[in-house]
Amino acid sequence: QVQLVESGGGSVQAGGSLTLSCETSGSALTMYSMAWFRQAPGKEREGVAAILIEGSKTYADSVKGRFTISKDKTKNTLYLQMRTLKPEDTAIYYCAVIAHDGAWFTPYYNPLQSQKYNYWGQGTQVTVSS
Repeated sequence: QVQLVESGGGSVQAGGSLTLSCETSGSALTMYSMAWFRQAPGKEREGVAAILIEGSKTYADSVKGRFTISKDKTKNTLYLQMRTLKPEDTAIYYCAVIAHDGAWFTPYYNPLQSQKYNYWGQGTQVTVSS
C-alpha cells in the first residue's frame, strides 16, 4: 500500500505562485509514474504533469512553461511548482502514483491519463482569483 498526502494548496491572485507537495509513505513498491491531476467544478479530471521512474517529465499543454514537476527521493516527496497562475487553474489537485511490487510490463500509455494510476491522495484545493 502507498499513502499519499498532499499539501500546499491555497488561495492566490492571478499571476501568483504556489508549490504543492505530495508526501508518499508506507510502501516498498516501485513507483513507475508519479503525477498531478486536477479537477475543476463541473469538469472532468485532467492530467497536469507526470514524472516517470527514469526521470522524464510530461506536461499538459495548458501548463507548459508555468508548472514544474519534481521529486525528492530522499524525502519521498513529489512537488508541483506553479507559477503565473491563472483563474482557470482553480481546481482540486490530486497526487497519484502507479506503484507495483516488482516488474511492471505494460504497453505504451499516456502518463497524463488516469486509468493506470492505482494510488491517489485526498486532494488539495487551489483557488486563483482574478
